[in-house]
Amino acid sequence: MSAPGIMPERRAKKSLGQHFLRDAGVTGRIAGLLDVRPGDQVIEIGPGPGALTALLRPLPWSRLLLLEKDDEYARGHASLPMPGLEVFHGDALGFPWQDLEGPWKIAGNLPYNVASPLMWDVCSRVPALERAVFMVQKEVAERLLAAPGSRQYGALSAWIQSFCVPGKGFPVPPSCFAPPPKVDSAVVVLTPVSGPRPARPDHLAALLKLCFQQRRKQLQSILRRAFPPEKALEALEREGIAPGQRPETLSPLQFQALAARLFS
Repeated sequence: MSAPGIMPERRAKKSLGQHFLRDAGVTGRIAGLLDVRPGDQVIEIGPGPGALTALLRPLPWSRLLLLEKDDEYARGHASLPMPGLEVFHGDALGFPWQDLEGPWKIAGNLPYNVASPLMWDVCSRVPALERAVFMVQKEVAERLLAAPGSRQYGALSAWIQSFCVPGKGFPVPPSCFAPPPKVDSAVVVLTPVSGPRPARPDHLAALLKLCFQQRRKQLQSILRRAFPPEKALEALEREGIAPGQRPETLSPLQFQALAARLFS
């Protein structure tokens, strides 16, 4: 091992979407964006051989929780104990995010095949998320940052922006990984919105999925098939939304307000 927490790389598993981050400059910038301060509680999703973990270990956190699905790497991190460090051996998609107590900072080089549902869960289910710094596919980063009316704006955009303010980190080329992915990556920073969170996330999620499955249709057409026509049209009118508008023109706040009226 070249540093505490770094393990020898082995062949990446396609089934786990593994692309190991090798660039020390990139891992250093991610650790800097996470901004770990004395007493922080920190989670790293998918530490793998531990390139980022090695930078997190000496920082002044009170707890460091590593979520690792890979059997060998989970055992490897557990074999390097230190006070406050814990290893969760399992799928991050099955982690009980809602049970976390106190504020948390979360980082990870997310596998492309599960990045969107993972961020969907983290942003909406962590009770006191303080900051998240994630490496994702460049196109996914563009969707997170997209404004209403843009081509990239969709259900993921409206959902994440209902809970967090996404910020640009920096682009990362394929050459920084082993094996190199076939797409460009980007780091994004997510911080909680300053206002209240959606009161009924389940209702918001249902509305977003309904609307963006038919994003080229008019809202009146989409909603009148799923709700009583009078209620659908009244909800649009009350929120000042034209019946002929399409889903990608609505802001996250408009989706929240519309969901509250439609499911009342």
